[in-house]
Amino acid sequence: MKITVCELPDQRKSFDTAWGDLVDHVRAEQSDLVVLPDMPFSSWFASSDRFDREVWAAAVRSHDEWESRLRDLSPAIVMASRPVDFGNERYDEGFLWEEPLGMLSVHAKSFLPDAKGAREGSWYDSATAEFVPVEVRGLRVAMLIGSEMWAPRGYEAEHVDVLAIPRAGDIPALGDTMQRACSLAQHAHAFAVSSNRSGAFGGQAWIISPEGQLLGQTSADEPFLSMDVALHATKGEMRHFDVFAH
Repeated sequence: MKITVCELPDQRKSFDTAWGDLVDHVRAEQSDLVVLPDMPFSSWFASSDRFDREVWAAAVRSHDEWESRLRDLSPAIVMASRPVDFGNERYDEGFLWEEPLGMLSVHAKSFLPDAKGAREGSWYDSATAEFVPVEVRGLRVAMLIGSEMWAPRGYEAEHVDVLAIPRAGDIPALGDTMQRACSLAQHAHAFAVSSNRSGAFGGQAWIISPEGQLLGQTSADEPFLSMDVALHATKGEMRHFDVFAH
């Protein structure tokens, strides 16, 4: 399986250009799984602690409109998150998209920070804390969204192959975030793969091995990273991974 992670701009005009570049990269690499940042299809709105219904509605609408553009990345599986309304509640929902099945809800963010640049609790609700893997194309994948990396859970009991982590992080936290991801990968014995917004958010998408080793990361000059990973396992045996190229 070839996995692609990326860092994408927050500014919308720059995002449109970067999207075209990402599509070209994914097609050239023949990627099987693409992980995008947290709520990538709108500018980051949760830096304010004042909820604005019009801003929220615009973000929901933008993500709905961009859903059809996920076909640009087909036949790859796409994992990311999006803002959603659920009755009178609002959530940051993790999704998996695959053609021809379309969008599948796989997670909802439960651990919401209240910090400078991330006043998420003012914008959407905290979901029930769950960690439920999904099987797709013979792999077990699961998701944590951003700050959920710091919430304690029994990941190692779930036997996931890939842990996707869409982020909208900031520069001061990058070092701690990567160390935490390395620890999660090691405890879950899974690849931890994460994408982030670039610029003021710090970028640095990365792929981490099940042994907790950083295999590669993006930069402002190289905003996309693809790695070919093979999984060898039989029922009842410990999973075992090889990385062929990146």
